[in-house]
Amino acid sequence: MSKTSIKSTALESNVNIAQDGFAAWSLQGMTRYGLFFLCILMVLLFSALTPSFASMLTVQAILASKSKIALLALAATITMIVGKIDLNVGFGIVLWHILAINLQYEHGLSWQAAMLVVLAASALYGFLNGLLVALADIDSFVATLGSGTVIYAIALWYSGGRQIVADLPDSFYALHHTELFSIPLPAFYVVAAAIILWLLTERTPVGRCMYAVGGNPTAARLNGISVNRYVIGAFVGSGLLTGFTGVLVAAEQGVGQASVGLDFLLPSLVGAFLGSTTIRPGRVNVWGTVIGISILAIGIAGIQQFGGAFWVEPLFNGATLLLSISLAGYAQRRRMSSRKKPKKG
Repeated sequence: MSKTSIKSTALESNVNIAQDGFAAWSLQGMTRYGLFFLCILMVLLFSALTPSFASMLTVQAILASKSKIALLALAATITMIVGKIDLNVGFGIVLWHILAINLQYEHGLSWQAAMLVVLAASALYGFLNGLLVALADIDSFVATLGSGTVIYAIALWYSGGRQIVADLPDSFYALHHTELFSIPLPAFYVVAAAIILWLLTERTPVGRCMYAVGGNPTAARLNGISVNRYVIGAFVGSGLLTGFTGVLVAAEQGVGQASVGLDFLLPSLVGAFLGSTTIRPGRVNVWGTVIGISILAIGIAGIQQFGGAFWVEPLFNGATLLLSISLAGYAQRRRMSSRKKPKKG
């Protein structure tokens, strides 16, 4: 069985307008930035059709509701870069938000201490998932599906299958409900996380090694890269970001329940998959993920403005997932074929 669930391959070669022609150059530009332009087009279209869409209230609602999904999509991106899938971006958040509330409500911890405990537990859980994938040689999809089901069962046991309603400090609720310059605070968390991950993955040797592991783990190992270390580290990073998002969910709702969390799984994976088709086509990348989530957020918000039924959002997410995987496969095949073509001149 192959150890790699998702290929995180190198970039397609740059097209030179003088050597390859305007058609090839413009096609590459549309491939790389097409989703970004689609984002802008959707905003203009929905704003023209429904004037209320182009309001600060709509912007605030989108940023507040989708920031947590964006953080989880970035968490999924970390493991996808090394060629793995982490389903615990949906399963793990179930326990983490319950734990963040219960540690304050029943055990009397401050919200700062509860947050540190959740982050430590989520990092340890990511480490254990990394061991399953890297050392036990279990396919990442199977490993995280199994461990995710277990942690979901633990969440049910820990909460007793009931809602945990608690009166928590205002400073804890402020983690989610504060606004800066009329922008919800969670949106700044997304920007900060994206910048940190972009710098790490695109501007450091660590990031280059992660992409090498995702592209070809055998070749990476032959070049002296510790594949297992980077795979385990990716799961730890994903776990940490998921744990932090769980704290935000707790701060938003103030209620712990096992039914919260799984709804985040599909859109976060869709965002990461969709992101691999833009900016760096054929390669999972941070800003592509941000654009992918923006497509989902704008599309769903626009449809809801027209009175879309309750089933429209899962339908949109599922259809976009199929489309994004198809586009990602096309971008990857196109990149491979472009590398095989001899250069002109």
